[in-house]
Amino acid sequence: MRKYQIFIFFVFLSLMGISQEEEEQLEDGKISATVINAQTSVPMESVHVVNLNQVRGTITNENGQFSITATVNDTLYFSFLGFKSQKIRVTNDMFKFKDTKIALTELAYALEEVIVTPYQLTGYLEIDVKNLPINNAYQYSISGLSVSYEAGNKNPSAVTKVLGAILNPADLLRNLFGKKPNQMRKLRKMKEDDEIRNLLASKFDRETLREFLQLEKVDIEDILNSCNYSKSFIRTANDLQILDAISSCYEEFKVLNRKK
Repeated sequence: MRKYQIFIFFVFLSLMGISQEEEEQLEDGKISATVINAQTSVPMESVHVVNLNQVRGTITNENGQFSITATVNDTLYFSFLGFKSQKIRVTNDMFKFKDTKIALTELAYALEEVIVTPYQLTGYLEIDVKNLPINNAYQYSISGLSVSYEAGNKNPSAVTKVLGAILNPADLLRNLFGKKPNQMRKLRKMKEDDEIRNLLASKFDRETLREFLQLEKVDIEDILNSCNYSKSFIRTANDLQILDAISSCYEEFKVLNRKK
């Protein structure tokens, strides 16, 4: 009977130890998992992993493993060039078990035909420079305004935008940002996280920005248009440049809003 009681006592201690370990893991707020190729099951290195709720980022190591701060019901966003991005909801099981695997599916890309326009070059620098096209992307700036406005062929409405900024600089921005305070507060956190910045610098599709800010691509373009960025910039800039542009415009809005 006594041996049976001793056995029960040690089982109880073991269960307490396991329970305490699980509680420490949950309190620590770190989850670990492995990212693999869905077709080959091979671990994937340098996959970007972002917690969309807490605005934190990391990348997988050479074994496809990562660790990131999270809480239950947070959304993790996985991105890797040539693979379909994926979102995963954090569950209790992800804290309890270390063998969680996230599989990414490879995409098939078809390269579009690129047409190179030839220039008649002579080999003499003084002559060839005159034959190259000139980008007339002029800028207007007015004393008292902190921003300049792109003009020339790429933005012929620059004068109108300057006048609009002088006459009513805050109302337009208030319409853009006033209804999205929670999303806009994420901008500063996104700019402070190096892994998120590295991810955005490699992307041009606005997909990650849409997930972070809960905005449609057309909404992002409307914001940039209203903040006086040219169509050329909106079309060609990478996602990090777009983030910095929206953030700059938002900071300007907050300053104008405080002055009212």
